[in-house]
Amino acid sequence: MALLLIAGFAVAGPTGLLAWSENASALEARKAEIAKLTEKRDGLRNRVMLLDPDAADPDLAGELVRDQLGVMREDEVVITLDDE
Repeated sequence: MALLLIAGFAVAGPTGLLAWSENASALEARKAEIAKLTEKRDGLRNRVMLLDPDAADPDLAGELVRDQLGVMREDEVVITLDDE
């Protein structure tokens, strides 16, 4: 009886043969999510480096001031683009 129970868990248990394909697809989904988050993290890391207080990128600093504070000169024209 114990051997049948062990064999049943080997086939239909949470880590058995039937769950193998489900675990493999979940692993692929997690790898894709990790790749997307890694790309986002690298973009944020680049932005942080551009905002270094010792040598801030003037274009990015100006963009952030205009975006967050709504500051602009009288002779400027604002063109907004939809983010995707």
